[in-house]
Amino acid sequence: MRNAEGAPGPTGGEAPNPEETYGADPALDQPPGVNAVSVLLSFGKCLGALLPVYLAGYFGFSISLVVFGLMVYMGWKCTREGKETRLRAALHQLEQEQDLTGTRIFRSKRDLPTWVNFPDVEKVEWLNKVLQQAWPFLGQYTEKLLLETVAPSLRASSPHLQTLSFTRISLGDKALKVVGVKAHTEMDRRQVMLDLYLSYVGDVEINVEIKKYFCKAGVKGIQLHGMLRVILEPLIGDVPLVGAVTMFFIRRPRLDINWTGLTNLLDIPGLNVMSDTMIMDAISSFLVLPNRLTVPLMADMHVAQLRSPLPRGIVRIHLIEADALAPKDTYIKGVMKGKSDPYAVLRVGTQTHTSRTIDNNLSPHWGEMYEVIVHEVPGQELELEVFDKDPDQDDFIGRMKMDLGAVKKAGVLDEWFTLKDVQSGRVHLRLEWLSLLPSADRLEEVLQKNLTVSSKTADPPSAAILVVYLDRAQELPLKKGNKEPSPMVQLSVQDTTRESKTCYSSSSPVWEEAFSFFIQDPRKQDIDIQVKDDDRALTLGSLCIPLSRLLMVSDLTMDQWFQLDSSGPASRIYIKAILRILWLNDAAPPTTPVSPSPSVLVPGEAGGDEEEGVKPGVSPGGVSVTPTPPITRPQHTNPEQSFASEGVLRIQLLQAQNLVAMDNFMMVKGKSDPYAVIRTGGVAFRSRVIKENLNPTWNEMFEVILTELPGQEVQCELFDKDLDKDDFLGRFKVSLKDIITSQYINQWYSLADVKSGRVHLILEWLPRMTETARLDQMKKSGKEPKAGVELTLKNTSHRTKVCDRSNAPEWEEGFSFLVHDPREEILFVKISHSWGMPLGSLVLPLREVLTGPDLVLDRWFNLDGAQSDSQILLRVALKILVSRETECGRGEVSATPLGEEGEMQDQPVPTPELSAANQDLRHRGVPMQGAVDHDNSSVGQVKLSLSYSSDENRLVIIVYACRRLPSCAKDGSDPYVSLILQPDKSRATKRKTNVKKKDLNPEFNERFDFELSLEESRRRKLELAVKNSVSFMSRERELIGKIHIDLAQLDLTSGVTQW
Repeated sequence: MRNAEGAPGPTGGEAPNPEETYGADPALDQPPGVNAVSVLLSFGKCLGALLPVYLAGYFGFSISLVVFGLMVYMGWKCTREGKETRLRAALHQLEQEQDLTGTRIFRSKRDLPTWVNFPDVEKVEWLNKVLQQAWPFLGQYTEKLLLETVAPSLRASSPHLQTLSFTRISLGDKALKVVGVKAHTEMDRRQVMLDLYLSYVGDVEINVEIKKYFCKAGVKGIQLHGMLRVILEPLIGDVPLVGAVTMFFIRRPRLDINWTGLTNLLDIPGLNVMSDTMIMDAISSFLVLPNRLTVPLMADMHVAQLRSPLPRGIVRIHLIEADALAPKDTYIKGVMKGKSDPYAVLRVGTQTHTSRTIDNNLSPHWGEMYEVIVHEVPGQELELEVFDKDPDQDDFIGRMKMDLGAVKKAGVLDEWFTLKDVQSGRVHLRLEWLSLLPSADRLEEVLQKNLTVSSKTADPPSAAILVVYLDRAQELPLKKGNKEPSPMVQLSVQDTTRESKTCYSSSSPVWEEAFSFFIQDPRKQDIDIQVKDDDRALTLGSLCIPLSRLLMVSDLTMDQWFQLDSSGPASRIYIKAILRILWLNDAAPPTTPVSPSPSVLVPGEAGGDEEEGVKPGVSPGGVSVTPTPPITRPQHTNPEQSFASEGVLRIQLLQAQNLVAMDNFMMVKGKSDPYAVIRTGGVAFRSRVIKENLNPTWNEMFEVILTELPGQEVQCELFDKDLDKDDFLGRFKVSLKDIITSQYINQWYSLADVKSGRVHLILEWLPRMTETARLDQMKKSGKEPKAGVELTLKNTSHRTKVCDRSNAPEWEEGFSFLVHDPREEILFVKISHSWGMPLGSLVLPLREVLTGPDLVLDRWFNLDGAQSDSQILLRVALKILVSRETECGRGEVSATPLGEEGEMQDQPVPTPELSAANQDLRHRGVPMQGAVDHDNSSVGQVKLSLSYSSDENRLVIIVYACRRLPSCAKDGSDPYVSLILQPDKSRATKRKTNVKKKDLNPEFNERFDFELSLEESRRRKLELAVKNSVSFMSRERELIGKIHIDLAQLDLTSGVTQW
């Protein structure tokens, strides 16, 4: 028998040689010199370990110093080994994630990655493959950055670092890994929000050496775990589609660094906590909320609003009481259990509040109130921990955690929360969501409500929040000797002071920082601003702004330059101050808290409390049970901050000149057939085509509703209409910011990317003001309106002519509409000045016409949104249509035509008329609103199920079957069902079933899900059509029938299923 190398192996009767089986002793194979060196090294280590003991005895030091040094060494060694163990375990887990996840999937859900725990978190392995592929090149860039940029800067910063150099730079082979991605698209349509769950367990190695001091330091291995939120906003209608990228950690990430060289000293117990805290503070100062890193993607993007946005809201936390806490104080060496001295620590991001300590009580009652700023929901969490106060180290009693998005959704939460990581204990909290109002109309009401709020904390409840954005200063005075100052700013409101960063050696510093203050009464408080040198001794200027000034300006915002007092003649500072009133929408009743004791009886139940000696509604511990407040209807709406902040841009396309001739015939230059396409805010308008004209005149007007976002533009492109592909005639862009600043622009714009051509536009930004104020202004100016009327019924609109300036216009025009069900439909009449500013409106339900003589209303109607004496004279007449047969493809057959007109003008409708006594409408199409005409058995029907799934947050529509469909051909029909939720311009909700061949009673049994909220679902209308599948060249009719169902009239939570 031979081994792999061909040497004879041991036979079955021979015992194997141990040296052949396990290998010879490596010490025997080494030369004697190597053994001697190893022995000397071992002796040197032993001597080095005994040397401190000898030196301590030689110099007469106490033995305690030696013991202390040994303790420090052992602590350092333990910390060091712990870091290396964690790094090796993390690397192993990262490499074997799939196997480890499979083995633990039935054991513990807490150990699973986010993409397994949460179904809305997606696993993006393709992104990890891209990162792994690009990681070596990122390492090359990092090496170049450190050697060519960072090292020279460090050497120039201090004479002690002149010999600094990077001896090794390697990011290793382990790339950053994205464990999961969660996308939030329900917050704001103008942004995309992504949560990236990052995990980096890297074998990075970076070594630094300072040769002058023989000093070496470095890093070998880093762990970083956390959730990074990335916000892409604003979304714009131009390349690169995103104006800026903002990123930040909502909570502090977990960081673990394995030091080498001299930085090993940072692993000494005590120093390791301090160093880790300093590093995390440095990271938090620019990448953890409320700090954000914003990268603009457009040149003119003003990132101040993105870097320091207004908070989402304020949460008022009432720490009421706790119950059944664990006893931590013991007596007689733990034989007898005592009680605890509990106190609570509450954290929201970087905001921390600590309650007072209640001595010897397992059911403490605090009754304290705190207010915290919420920057991001969902995402930010309230963390509460309860401790037992001790002289040495406080004992842990329990913790709870919850996402503040639940508070925003509920408005008010009043509940008991069970403490985690302990055997027993719960805490009673009342959480209130305070919205930010940009108006001072409810300030007095808020101040009155705050008087009723009781709390044992020193700070009273706030009525408003002040956000100050400190931008820059100019022309600050110089110090003695004409030296440039190093200014910083102190901002104070009452007893609260904030400090900005220091801008070194600059008389025109740029800070770009935001600060927030809680305000108890803005009518009596002010903000004091002091600009000082970095030593805080020299004052460079001061400013005092009473907050009552903010109450008098529009939107409670001041955005301007302020002249500094006690400063230079040209010294000024630019500040944006925003005041927001804190409003609690307490119309909805809070959730009823669970009683902390089972012995508490609700008044009115059996077992009277009086017999027990306990008052009704009071627990034996003296804790009162808060009664459920009565349900009251809200008196006002509580919209978001962005509500009604839009403006209207009016674009008047007048004419063009000197356009390029694109149509050539037989080598002879001809002309062009120009038309214009105008895009802004994601909306596109197209003008009509002017045939064979290089100087076309359009005189067309377009209007679009826009939100004032940075980076938006109005883009105009001209094309030559051709049979195949339209030719390009030029383009130009106008910044929306310039239009808003000028309010009105009337000028020619030269076309780019072509030889010649220009376009004449009028761009007008319509200011937002009340109609009454606008009408009064028009009256004072002596100008009468140019009135026009627009009449709308469902999706059909008609416009009258625009009358000359007059307070009593006369149109004398008539219009006709097709009406499907006059008992449900509504006619809208809108009067406006030149199709722009509204002058009044009228909402007329057609069921009122059914009550009139001969189905006619002919009278004056009062106008809404106008002066009290403003009226319009209308004649509205209904004519009933009766059809004897229903043809295939008629689909949506009208039941009634409607005629209406101004100034008593009659417009005859050539249809049979029924008497007023016979007002029973006979429908020959599919009935409206899902109702079924059982008297007419020939009408085709469709069976539907409409419901809303609260668990899945989606609207569910099930199409079961159709019956009694009319035949569209000799051999029947090929029906299918098409449905869409209106309004839907992009047709994203359009769905259709499979085609059933030659079947007039088809069964589909198909389900369609729509990712919509319940409120959004109720605002939609289902448009369902039964169609016949036909070929392109077929003469058969396609539409069989159609129905419209208003989802607001259905109980979607219970579900509706019917024919």
